[in-house]
Amino acid sequence: MPAPLPTRLALFDCDGTLVDSQDNICRSVEQAFAIARIDAPPRSAIRRIVGLSLVEAMQMLLPGAEDALHRSLAQDYKDAFFRMRSSGTMTEEPLYEGIVEVLDTLAADGWVLGVATGKSDRGLAHILAHHGIAARFVTLQTADRHPSKPHPSMIETAMADARAVPGTTVMIGDTSFDMLMARAAGVHALGVAWGYHPVDELSAAGAHAIADTVAALPRLMEQRGA
Repeated sequence: MPAPLPTRLALFDCDGTLVDSQDNICRSVEQAFAIARIDAPPRSAIRRIVGLSLVEAMQMLLPGAEDALHRSLAQDYKDAFFRMRSSGTMTEEPLYEGIVEVLDTLAADGWVLGVATGKSDRGLAHILAHHGIAARFVTLQTADRHPSKPHPSMIETAMADARAVPGTTVMIGDTSFDMLMARAAGVHALGVAWGYHPVDELSAAGAHAIADTVAALPRLMEQRGA
């Protein structure tokens, strides 16, 4: 009897790829810096750290500061985000238009779906449940259980969960961190143009292809021959 074919695994980043969450991320960073009585970086700089784990993000935003300050800022960010969610003052975090239809198309075409994100378990669970798409994903990898992107741990664990191999796995994301992570794991790196890092940076980080629109994702994934 022939061996079963490896699973075709489509791994999505969350912020900037599935959902547009930049306003709440920027507000939480600004509140954390205000608590520390430090001028917050411009939002253009904050958008560049989306996707990293929080301590690493603070290291990038405030290089040269002591580790204790980075960790304090990361905790204050978490607290600020939770306060906004609990008080109902969060900005809506919409799915990008067409995402649900693309998830349906990929599932119908035999792709198993997963998420690899710098969000926490709690944050990811909340946003997926809010949009009613949690059940579509068979593997959820977050910053709570892995080193920060671009370390390949999230992808490696997702492939183990799904019984996939690098040759049949695609990492879909909007940042250079996603592309570098995909390359480190030996999987196909598919960038998206609607997120938080410019297209030229995605290419420089090793993107094999870049989707200009959400609707283009299934075609680009099939073209890679997985």
